[in-house]
Amino acid sequence: MLAEPAPGMRPGPTNSLVDVAGLRVGHAHRVGGGYRTGTTVVLAPPEGVVAGVDVRGAAPGTRETELLDPRNLVERVHAVVLSGGSAYGLSAACGVMDELADAGIGFPVAGGVVPIVPAAVIYDLGRGGDFRATPDAALGAAAYAAARAPAHEPPFPAPPPRRGGAARHATAPPTASGSIGAGAGAMAGGLAGGVGTASAVLPGGVTVAALAVVNAAGSVLDPAGATLAGVRYGLPGEFGHLRRPDPDEAGAWQPDKVTSFNTTIGVVATDLTLTKAQCGKLAGVAHDGLARAIRPAHTMVDGDTVFGLAACARPAPGPDGLQDVLAAAADVFSRAVAHAMLAATGREDAPAYLDVFPSVLGGDR
Repeated sequence: MLAEPAPGMRPGPTNSLVDVAGLRVGHAHRVGGGYRTGTTVVLAPPEGVVAGVDVRGAAPGTRETELLDPRNLVERVHAVVLSGGSAYGLSAACGVMDELADAGIGFPVAGGVVPIVPAAVIYDLGRGGDFRATPDAALGAAAYAAARAPAHEPPFPAPPPRRGGAARHATAPPTASGSIGAGAGAMAGGLAGGVGTASAVLPGGVTVAALAVVNAAGSVLDPAGATLAGVRYGLPGEFGHLRRPDPDEAGAWQPDKVTSFNTTIGVVATDLTLTKAQCGKLAGVAHDGLARAIRPAHTMVDGDTVFGLAACARPAPGPDGLQDVLAAAADVFSRAVAHAMLAATGREDAPAYLDVFPSVLGGDR
């Protein structure tokens, strides 16, 4: 049974994070030649967006999260980087920072600007065969370029890796879900993970949206069967094409091996005007959506981190309006997790959800 959404709530035009005014998304990834990893950039307008963060996993890999404490100086960020590569992948943020600085975008200081680029990473080391084949500044710059490209442009090649090997380099459309960008090497409960995104437009026109990189130690399946747990929070018609998995498929599924280092990361955003503290709360309730879609969540081997962004295109809400946005943020993150799993591409070390449970689509693939 689906959870009941607020009356009149509907997905945004693209059902993705870019439905929030001013936000752009870029994905770049490398697959082959020892690589299976990537980077996703959420790009703000030049003036930046107000941001907060909530870190709940016990093994996080992050950058600039202390700066988002409401007690600290900077109010706005200019991009958020989500990346594979564990702590090595934080290098991707350097490429984004360089691109922003070259464009004159950043926090003004004497002599220039300092772009504010928080980041978080997932653990996907070795999933392409080479433990040190990780995202670098060049891949971050490629994801930035993808975010800057007009939405109608097709995917284009990313620059070659610094390490040797015949990797395939690519980008993906900003509204895409699946094994792309930071989710190229993701796994979730023994299944192929990836990037997922979703949005909701509230009855008054406010938009709330999320992008999740699903790479969880826990299961994304409902404990009562093999339905994706996040599907129950879908808006009318969003997951209406899905059926309950065949009991034989559900009973036969046992993951070969669940990796011991993981992490789900993401962004939740709204077009409302919020404070840094309110953005932190927005990120916090998105973790509720994460925990509804992934079980268990926030474990000792996950670095679960969510950034909350306010584009400030609409006025600040009153208490009731803020409550509505927070409720929507939890559900939209759960939906993004489900979209990540439905769009993921199976591979040798991790089959896709739809490979294991084809009956979800009525047996027709």
